[in-house]
Amino acid sequence: MSETTNVKVAGFGGQGVMMVGQLLAYAATDLDLYALWYPSYGPETRGGTANCSVIVSKKQINSPVFQKATHLIAFNQPSLDKFHDKVKNGGLILYNASLIEEPKHIDAIRYCGVPANDIALELGNIQIANMVMMGAYLALTDLFPSQLIEKMLAKLLGERKAHLMDINREAMARGYEFAKNYGGVHA
Repeated sequence: MSETTNVKVAGFGGQGVMMVGQLLAYAATDLDLYALWYPSYGPETRGGTANCSVIVSKKQINSPVFQKATHLIAFNQPSLDKFHDKVKNGGLILYNASLIEEPKHIDAIRYCGVPANDIALELGNIQIANMVMMGAYLALTDLFPSQLIEKMLAKLLGERKAHLMDINREAMARGYEFAKNYGGVHA
């Protein structure tokens, strides 16, 4: 991990955008790193815009605001359109290829499209598309091990939703496998 990683996660409300951001922040604090999760919602809850900024750092974080993201995880076309130009050179754009056409590439940025909705539907639950994206993100960045994210997810779901762990674990594994074996990263 570099000194500081800035992640923008964006999509429609209801796509699990905030959960992805929270899991990254919780994982960082579990490793005694500094972390900040800053949510931003549109006026609607489900179907409206939602994004969050996550900062993971080895040093203290002085502000929740950053100009350029190290990584962008885009769940839908409007989110990619909005944040595409706000990724640092050498950064990564991970996008949901089920809902987003392949973007125009900027040479200094890596891209990976993952058919997250399609994979989630194959597993029988569209609501786990966010965990497919999480698995792909972990495969491409090595920011955190999958086991740590699973541990944080178990805490976040709690006992009441513990029955959802297996399908979420499978979704992360499928996203990870896709990114490592089929998705590739294109500059």
